Amino acid sequence: MKEIKTVALIGLGAIGSFLASHLKYALEYSNLRIIAGGERRKRLEKNGILVNGEPLFFHVVSPEEEMEPADLVILITKMGGLKQAVQDVKNQVGPDTILMCPLNGVESEELVAETYGWEHLLYSIARVSVVMKGNEVSFQQETARFEIGERENTVISPQVQAVKDLFDRAGIKCIVPKDMVFDMWHKFMCNVSENQSAAILGIPFGAWVVSEHANAIREAAMREVVAIANKKGIGLSEEDIVAQRQVFPKIPYGNKPSTLQDIEAGRKTEVDIFAGAVIRMGKEVGVETPLNEFFYHAIRVLEEKNEGEI
Repeated sequence: MKEIKTVALIGLGAIGSFLASHLKYALEYSNLRIIAGGERRKRLEKNGILVNGEPLFFHVVSPEEEMEPADLVILITKMGGLKQAVQDVKNQVGPDTILMCPLNGVESEELVAETYGWEHLLYSIARVSVVMKGNEVSFQQETARFEIGERENTVISPQVQAVKDLFDRAGIKCIVPKDMVFDMWHKFMCNVSENQSAAILGIPFGAWVVSEHANAIREAAMREVVAIANKKGIGLSEEDIVAQRQVFPKIPYGNKPSTLQDIEAGRKTEVDIFAGAVIRMGKEVGVETPLNEFFYHAIRVLEEKNEGEI
């Protein structure tokens, strides 16, 4: 696999801004393409993004522009915008393009593969605590990392190695797990429990350092995901639940999971790919999910409040 020299990225939100702020220094200006159209493009070209206090401007390309395909396409929208994003990157995808879709949840790769095929797609996970307000983004570099790979990585493929080399050049910590499906479900377990309980309770990551009550709720939600994963042959365990407690002291106390940030900003949340997916999969494999059913309805109420319906 040749060196990756051109990257197209769609979704300059929290994680997308983290990626772009690093890739900017590993690629020539015009070779990092931020895909955006209409008013979004105008705002990005005029205001840029403020990343850890530094104003950054990027080469913005509309979805309709025709050009040489990119070596790597990264789709990092919210799940609700992914179907449109898949169409918006079509002019960036060629026969040798690698695609990555490091969204929350465990089903985004399937949606991308429906259009472009699994042969183009790598699994990927973003583990980055990012705070975004308007066009201002802040993150803690020390704890940020990406995990990339094929479904199994006993041998690292040329495509995986090419992306890892790019991320290494860009200063993005990147690891290649042996079992990407296990790692994706591990992150899903964390997202389902942390994002949703924080959104409902209005608590930051630091709450799980000091409150056993907050941990009891979070870990009960994790156990519902573990039970579903085990039914699917994925080996999450109680040990993984306990080990997650060691993560929170490394995150700034006041940082907030993205679902709480969405509620506070009046945005729609990703509850459908968190509690919604847990409820649906629980029914499919015969696992009861009462806490996630509560999470689902509670977050919907918060969305209704934001929309002035209550």
